[in-house]
Amino acid sequence: MLSGPAGLLLTVAALAVGALALWQVFRPLSQGSKYYLIIFLAGVLPLVFLAYPSDLRLPARLRARRPRADRAEATGSDSDGRVRAPASTRPTVTDWALSALAVAACLYPVLPIRIGSGGGGYNAFLDRQGLLAATDLVLGTVLLLLLLEACRRATGWILPAVCLLFLGYGYYGGLLPQSWPVAHAGLDFSQLVDAFYNSDSGFYGTPLDVAASYIVLFTIYGAVLELSGAGRFFVDLSAAAFRRSRTAAGRTAVASGFLLGTVSGSGAATTVSIGAVTWPLLRRAGYPPERAGGMLAAAGVGAILSPPTLGAAAFIIAEYLGVSYLQVLGWATVPTVLYYLGILLAVEIDARRSGVRPVVIDVGSPWRLLARFGYHFASLIAIIVFLAIGVSATRAVVFAIVLAVVLSYLDRAHRLTPGRLVTALVTGVRGVLAVTAVCAAAGIITATTTKTGLGPQAAALLIGGAQAATSDPTLVLVLTALLAAVALSLLGLAVPVTASFVIGWVIVGPALLDLGVTAPAAAMFVFYFAVLSEVSPPTALAAVAAAAVTGGRLVPTMWQTLRYALPAYLTPIAFVITPAGLGLLGIGGVQRIAFAAGVTALSVAVLAVAAGGWLPGVGPAGVPERVLGALAGVTLLWLEPVPVTVGAALAAVAAAGVFVRRGAAGRPLSDPVEEKL
Repeated sequence: MLSGPAGLLLTVAALAVGALALWQVFRPLSQGSKYYLIIFLAGVLPLVFLAYPSDLRLPARLRARRPRADRAEATGSDSDGRVRAPASTRPTVTDWALSALAVAACLYPVLPIRIGSGGGGYNAFLDRQGLLAATDLVLGTVLLLLLLEACRRATGWILPAVCLLFLGYGYYGGLLPQSWPVAHAGLDFSQLVDAFYNSDSGFYGTPLDVAASYIVLFTIYGAVLELSGAGRFFVDLSAAAFRRSRTAAGRTAVASGFLLGTVSGSGAATTVSIGAVTWPLLRRAGYPPERAGGMLAAAGVGAILSPPTLGAAAFIIAEYLGVSYLQVLGWATVPTVLYYLGILLAVEIDARRSGVRPVVIDVGSPWRLLARFGYHFASLIAIIVFLAIGVSATRAVVFAIVLAVVLSYLDRAHRLTPGRLVTALVTGVRGVLAVTAVCAAAGIITATTTKTGLGPQAAALLIGGAQAATSDPTLVLVLTALLAAVALSLLGLAVPVTASFVIGWVIVGPALLDLGVTAPAAAMFVFYFAVLSEVSPPTALAAVAAAAVTGGRLVPTMWQTLRYALPAYLTPIAFVITPAGLGLLGIGGVQRIAFAAGVTALSVAVLAVAAGGWLPGVGPAGVPERVLGALAGVTLLWLEPVPVTVGAALAAVAAAGVFVRRGAAGRPLSDPVEEKL
């Protein structure tokens, strides 16, 4: 945490930004939402340069690595999560200068004074759209560079490099051979700056609107719950619920990840939070550091998928598709349950395969905990209720904040007094710093794509690649989905979840839509693969966070994480390849939803057995059975009668093979670990 003048300024400014965000919910600024976004960015961007100092004073060999908060999703809601400022490093003179320059560049569009040929106030600035004055061009360029530097500090070099790649494409694309599908007429630099600085698709586009209108409120809500003791309660409740089970330690970690994830929306942050509490239990149970780290990372990443606080990209989905946030929560519910089902099955399989020791967890009765602290669930339920009766997401979360504050007085140790409430407000705003920088910089990508028509061109290339392999419409859709999944997975290795979704939606989204995939299915497909970058080697930043907690080797931890999260890579494909896949998103009636959920649950179970090499209650699975199980799991995801029948038959053959193998070994057909209980 920063101290001294920088810390004081950061606190005061964060408090002002938080108060403005809350005020905007009930008393929107009369000049409109873009005016609010300008003020919001002017309050947040300068703080990034103070919270993420450049470290330019130290030689490279002495420079400590700074945590990449948004990229690691250790940031409250996004996308992305609660931003944790680097360890107390004082800002340099350069940092202060960049912070002051950010204030000037951000506030310039609304300053009511003439500055050369520009300035003159907000309306005058809007009137110059498409015909920027020289001052507009200079300040727009300055803001462009500042956002790139802010992203570099908060997320690393990759996202700024991607933004520069899109910028270069916009400027030099006119030099490409016009026979190329991605060629365009070309844009000069002033046109690009105008698109970024003075349009609704640039810096002040939908991603920043989501950060300023939704994410900041949910990060404040998460901070309020944390300070009110909800985080500790969720972990204690998970431990109490499974305290008598042999797999109590593993189940506690998974359940804690889910419960904390309902308010966090951040993968790495949730991983660290549950790891700090449950890693000692996992170690006592006999889990190796790498396996425990993989479990913690997979459980933590589920936070981005768990209602009611999904990652920031989910709010962007609601804005892009023009639907309520409640609908997005509905789409995410069944996949979230399936995701955690897969992890729990993997935990059970690991416990039986490796002979995990039972651990005594002395936290009392879960019913007693619920009776004493169950009120922490009230605000979560309130959000859903408010959304269901038509209250906007922004007002729903503010009402939930108020409810959580009032209920905190039921626990003397965690009462949110005015001082602690200010701390929660400041913490919540700090949690959106890096997310804001990423969302504003995403405007470079969206504006360039809009101006050049890159989205439809890239979609045509993707579909053309699939059509080159086959002319069958169904296979074209399947191949396009697979190519899109690979492309999104590779993209997610380089950029944060929010940016990954934005880029994926403008490039991959049109390809899926052109092939008849519904907008909800296409959006959730892109969303899930953007999220899975958190557990995908070689970056797998949630695994990095878990390895830091457990002390395990990094690469083995990543592979263990991938094994635990394996079903999540395949389930999204079921969204798009068949109409029945919409049942996984809660669309299409009770019968379709039940069929899709049941068959996919079987698929997840079979894949868990194939990945873990053990059939609970029976014994180890050999290579043939595991291969058959993997084929069965993949086939079941094609939610049509014939593939489902074939997949179920393959699963039955694989299970029979495990029984035969166990009988041939002369062992009883029961789980030896369970016999000891």
